[in-house]
Amino acid sequence: MITFNNLPSIFVPLVGLVFPAIAMASLFLHVQKNKIF
Repeated sequence: MITFNNLPSIFVPLVGLVFPAIAMASLFLHVQKNKIF
């Protein structure tokens, strides 16, 4: 149960880092697809 109690402390930063990374990657691909730059 120690790992279960420590799960949010690992899961929350993981989502906080992975979700913006996916958002930035999708935005980058969207810009590359439209050739804005």
